[in-house]
Amino acid sequence: MTRRRDWKRDARRDGGFALLIVLWTLVLLSFLASIVVTSADRQIRTVSAMRRAAQMRAAADGGLWEGIFHFLDRSPGHWNADGREHVQRAGSVTSRIRLASEAGLVNPNMASRPLLAALLQVCGAQKAQADAIAANMAEWRSTAQQGNAVRTKALYLAAGRSYAPPGDMFRSVDEIGLVLGMTPGLLRAMRPHLSVTQQNDPDIAVADPVVRQALHMAGGPSVHMSPGGGKPATIVVTVSMDDDQGGHASRQATVLVSATRAGEDLNGMVHILDIRS
Repeated sequence: MTRRRDWKRDARRDGGFALLIVLWTLVLLSFLASIVVTSADRQIRTVSAMRRAAQMRAAADGGLWEGIFHFLDRSPGHWNADGREHVQRAGSVTSRIRLASEAGLVNPNMASRPLLAALLQVCGAQKAQADAIAANMAEWRSTAQQGNAVRTKALYLAAGRSYAPPGDMFRSVDEIGLVLGMTPGLLRAMRPHLSVTQQNDPDIAVADPVVRQALHMAGGPSVHMSPGGGKPATIVVTVSMDDDQGGHASRQATVLVSATRAGEDLNGMVHILDIRS
């Protein structure tokens, strides 16, 4: 009898251990299942967000070309490069497209020394300082300066610079900051009025007050210069895309448009000079 009771007790104890193992196994399996489900849900949401972002980027790229198309369009649907924001909605996506002309900006690669000096003065430089910096800017972009390379290099070395003017055009507005005599404050003041992609003399009709004053001081054109006549136009197209789920994408491109003459078929040549997100 004692052995039978001991056997039953051992059996109950073994059964309890087995049940505990089963319960812990179920808990572990449930935990693993929850991890898998959570991970899968996270991956699905990540993939969905990546897909939405890719769609928004593609929509922003399309918005650039839509802006260019409307700029070239000669129908009543034409958009002027006047800085106005064109808001449109397609499904759940809202687009904001802005065209701005660079025609009123000064190209430091084309501007005369008097115009550069005048712009520097309007932006805060003293006359002697402005004349010196304008001369240095002209020297920077001129191949003729190579004959004075030794003297010029010595001047830059004496000022603590490890370079000399390359005798080539400015590749960006930031590069103007390397010119001898230029200060960060002056460059900040000049930046909104400069463009290295503007292809013509500044159009006083669309120039801002600073450029207008500089043109007047330099004895430049005081009348509107028509953008027609086949002259190329440089515009900045800015696109912002938003959807109802919080998605966002933006693009900004500098575009050179070789416009056709009046009466010709629409056959503008478009060159993307720069594009940024």
